[in-house]
Amino acid sequence: MVSPELLDYIVIGHLTLDLTPSGPALGGSAAYAALTARALGMRPGIVTAWGNEIEPAVLAGIPLVTTQVPHCTTFENLYTAAGRVQYVRRIAPPIDFSLVPQAWRSAKIIHLAPLVQEIGPLLPEGFSPALLGMTPQGWLRAWDAGGLVHPCPWSPSEEVLSKAGAVVLGLEDVGGDEEQVEWLAQRVGLLVVTEGAAGARLFWRGDSRRFRPPQVTEVDATGAGDVFAASFFIRLLETRDPWEAMRFATRMGAVSVTRPGLQGVPTPGEVRDGLTEVVK
Repeated sequence: MVSPELLDYIVIGHLTLDLTPSGPALGGSAAYAALTARALGMRPGIVTAWGNEIEPAVLAGIPLVTTQVPHCTTFENLYTAAGRVQYVRRIAPPIDFSLVPQAWRSAKIIHLAPLVQEIGPLLPEGFSPALLGMTPQGWLRAWDAGGLVHPCPWSPSEEVLSKAGAVVLGLEDVGGDEEQVEWLAQRVGLLVVTEGAAGARLFWRGDSRRFRPPQVTEVDATGAGDVFAASFFIRLLETRDPWEAMRFATRMGAVSVTRPGLQGVPTPGEVRDGLTEVVK
């Protein structure tokens, strides 16, 4: 039964089945972002397409609206000395915005989180979030006949970019193309580019600054960008201070790499510690 109540944080995008050395695991930006939002005290909901290959028990208590599909989007990530090599093994059908319950369309934050171009970047009429956040990795991603993922160009319209409250992407998502970063920075009100252990850059009002994460022992970087993005969107909405939101999100992203998979989502205690640190 879908909750009719107004939720705080709605994330739209595919949940995934991730093929890992330890076996199949639940993944996807939607899972990481929703769990992070809950850790930060928000009431999240997910709109997705899920094939029920495994039970998403970790999402218990988070309202889930899904298109029933024969199989979900499935990824396999291989980590090498040269970086991540990613394969998409199966792709679930697109998500229609009509799936989003009416009561959810005016949530405080709507987060568009595509992985395989399964949603469009423009919300239809009738959606009115206080903040529209985008993590466009799925619009910047293509794959060959064998499923090997590689970057592809993304040239969103002026209308799309004018409606985005904030955009968070990884430098890896654009294949390290600084020209594409610059193009987006000139057109998006708030653009964040994450760079793994090197931290993240914020482009805002013609200024750019780099934020370095605390030193941690990395166990698994999967989902770190999604944890970062959700933390950034939420603190941006709460404080209206992009610099403070960056400091907090950088800490939460660093926490997330110290544990494998969805275990890396910050705990409420880690959230409190992070908030304490950034307001000192």
